[in-house]
Amino acid sequence: MFGLFNSDPKKKLQKKYKKLMEESHALSHKDRKAADQKMQEADDVLKEIEKLDS
Repeated sequence: MFGLFNSDPKKKLQKKYKKLMEESHALSHKDRKAADQKMQEADDVLKEIEKLDS
């Protein structure tokens, strides 16, 4: 019953990764430095996801 309210950390990180990648893509047309920073954040999130998988 209470499992409904527990969020899956992997799903949460995947959602954050997707959002960061979209922001990075949008910024790449305007501000390359900011886009690179978002890409680095997304890479860090991806590493966290990989840690959860192993």
